[in-house]
Amino acid sequence: MTNPHELGTEKVWRLLVRFSVPAIVGMLVQALYNVVDRIFIGQGVGMLGIAGITVTFPVMLVIMAVGMLIGIGATSLVSIRLGEQKTKEAGEIAGHAFVLLVVSAVALSTAGLVFMEPLLRLMGASEAILPYAGDYLGIILWGTVFSSIGFGMNNVIRAEGQPKVAMITMLIGALLNIALDPLFIFVFGWGIRGAAAATVISQFVSAAWVMWFYLSGRSVLTFRFVGFPWNWRVVKSIAIIGFAPFAMQIAASLLNVLLNNSLQAYGGDVAISGMGVLHSILMLILMPVFGINQGVQPIIGYNYGAKQYERSREAVYWGCSAATVIVVLGFAAARLFPEQLIMLFNRDDAELLAFGVRALRIFLFCLPLVGYQIVGASYFQAVGKPKQAMLLSLSRQVLILMPLILVLPRFLGLDGILMAGPIADASSAALTTFLLAREWKEHQRMMTLEPQVAQA
Repeated sequence: MTNPHELGTEKVWRLLVRFSVPAIVGMLVQALYNVVDRIFIGQGVGMLGIAGITVTFPVMLVIMAVGMLIGIGATSLVSIRLGEQKTKEAGEIAGHAFVLLVVSAVALSTAGLVFMEPLLRLMGASEAILPYAGDYLGIILWGTVFSSIGFGMNNVIRAEGQPKVAMITMLIGALLNIALDPLFIFVFGWGIRGAAAATVISQFVSAAWVMWFYLSGRSVLTFRFVGFPWNWRVVKSIAIIGFAPFAMQIAASLLNVLLNNSLQAYGGDVAISGMGVLHSILMLILMPVFGINQGVQPIIGYNYGAKQYERSREAVYWGCSAATVIVVLGFAAARLFPEQLIMLFNRDDAELLAFGVRALRIFLFCLPLVGYQIVGASYFQAVGKPKQAMLLSLSRQVLILMPLILVLPRFLGLDGILMAGPIADASSAALTTFLLAREWKEHQRMMTLEPQVAQA
């Protein structure tokens, strides 16, 4: 366990490695759920199967958004109460989180099953894609309660200082999903329903592991799942704290709906499938960056609070450098081996291969800037400047990309959608540079004033 004071004395790059590696592993495991499904479905079902999963992704993001609203909100409150030595109150918060996760999951799955067909059409499903998307989502929605418990309560496990247990939760689900996918798709011949069944079973096992952890007495927290005094103030606090990540996920869901419909209008089913493959590749590249992002934040925040501005800037430098190395390697792979990357998902569809290769080369053209932008934006969150943090977090995917997807295709067709990606990446990186440069000037001013104040 890291002594908090080491955040201000240990070499920054060593702290970054210590904090980031577990987060990177967790993020990559999380990405495997979606990516493995698409690889096996692409090889076993075909292009329309990939497209079917792609149009259901906005629903997954909404489910994840609600899990983050409750899970991350409860995690912050639990951490604070444990720090205050108020273990009983922390347990009550965890109990509230569990009930909220179950109730919201049941509500989401019920609504999704009742309105599934209109939802899928709204998200860009054509007549050809609709049966595949319906078969997949119809099974996935039955597992919503398991995914919500596994994801939401796993955050609480992390809050009580059990990162290894939290990592095991994710590893169990991901590895089981990888094992069951080929068995259900190829051996049993269940097709896209087999992929969905593998995901739900994996989520159930992860949720069961989480519940075993709490019921076995290994948890620091002791809480009841039902029958405790309900406190609406706790619910309100959970919602307030968890609202920012919730809003980001909802925005991402809306972006995916817009993107799917634009792709359907200008490129058809092949474009939706190809962009689904591209996003899977991009997810594998960016998940380590998000892990670095998680690892660097406490280092930045501690040193900023201690007024060690040089160390906070050094943390940004190391974080941005490590993230940039990762995205540059991903960029190089996408430029040098685009055909091989697309063929991981489908070897037989020449039209999908042609579009996928073109999409990789255009949409990811400014990928080397993305790692720097993500870590640079997180600086403002780490130092408690939510306005700048929200602006930069929303700029790349929402404030810039969404308008471009609406406007550019009117003039450039399908290429306009692909060109929206690098334009948004470059613009958001430029905005990040502007705000960071202004922040560094403010650091210099404060560092100059402090000796004068001390002498006075």
